[in-house]
Amino acid sequence: MRIYRIDRPSDEKALLERLGCDSVGVTIMSRKMRTHLFLIKGMPAGAANILKQDALAVGADLAVPAGVVVCRGETFDGVLMGTKRQLLELARREKIQPFGLKKLGAAIETFLKKHAAPVKIMGVINANDDSFYPASRFRESAAVAAIERMIEEGADIIDIGAVSSRPGSKPVEAREELARLKPVLDAVRTQHLTQRAAFSIDSYTPEAVSYALECGFAIVNDITGMRNRKIGELAKTYGVQLVLMHMQGTPQTMQKNPVYEDVMLDLDRFFEERIEAAEEIGLKKDALILDVGIGFGKKLAHNLKLLKNLEHFTRFGCPVLIGASRKSMIDSIVPTPVQERLPGTLAIHLEAVRRGASIVRCHDIAAHRQAIAVFEAIEKGETL
Repeated sequence: MRIYRIDRPSDEKALLERLGCDSVGVTIMSRKMRTHLFLIKGMPAGAANILKQDALAVGADLAVPAGVVVCRGETFDGVLMGTKRQLLELARREKIQPFGLKKLGAAIETFLKKHAAPVKIMGVINANDDSFYPASRFRESAAVAAIERMIEEGADIIDIGAVSSRPGSKPVEAREELARLKPVLDAVRTQHLTQRAAFSIDSYTPEAVSYALECGFAIVNDITGMRNRKIGELAKTYGVQLVLMHMQGTPQTMQKNPVYEDVMLDLDRFFEERIEAAEEIGLKKDALILDVGIGFGKKLAHNLKLLKNLEHFTRFGCPVLIGASRKSMIDSIVPTPVQERLPGTLAIHLEAVRRGASIVRCHDIAAHRQAIAVFEAIEKGETL
């Protein structure tokens, strides 16, 4: 008899079925094969004590500071830990408890639902001369050639914009933005490129967005998170998807000492509010894509925390987009010029995919297609 340690499988049920377990056992044991951790902030003392006892009763646990039992304080933070089966039972119990635990129980159930989706690659085309990465800048015929090359290399989506959103970039009038975009958008339409890939318009001005949608674009990539309600209304009218991205401030101000109470909770509240606003317009969740906005009003520590805990945002049931391609956070970790940041980009994006991202926005399509294919092959590889 010999033993070796195995990685947690991507599909617990498939592993158990290969072992030959009976169907009832597969259902029961698959819920025991992964431990989940949740940080809970600001629990009233009563809630913390009830949750601690209920967690222990189902085989889970709640780590809390000393002093909770004797209520030495008004609120406490804690870390809840347990298997899926334990936490589902705990969630059921909390639905009859006071102190806000009913809502907490419902949230735990939502978190434990899987939202797996195939990974899509979004290529970046900038129809302007001041984007932070020079190799992404294309005009007219050069843009069309770059689009065709990206499609051949395996891009699922092409994201086209004409206004730089790098820190400190200058605003551009809507008329000028549209003038930059029109030759490229017209070529996309006349050459029927929308039949070969999905196209996304990277804009938050109604003039540019409406023109792109008339050209057959399928996605609106709004870095302002629909601050202008008309962007959402256009997405609803044309029946397309809308990317809701988080940005603190504007491109001109966003990197001037960004501050958060807790970047995870602040973005969680942001997406709750933006999704609710989109639903009021008539957009359904399956039309929404969430982007945490790496580098948009975030310090390095904020970016790292968001990436490490990215899976949290899959709780909304929407695809999660990640866009860290060649960004300065890589330079903050290992000083590197933008032309040499592909290795760091791949490291970030592969980890983001492992942690729940299903759309990767990048400049280097072929490298990402290869890296993601190898990553997925490893994930699907046999554990037994």
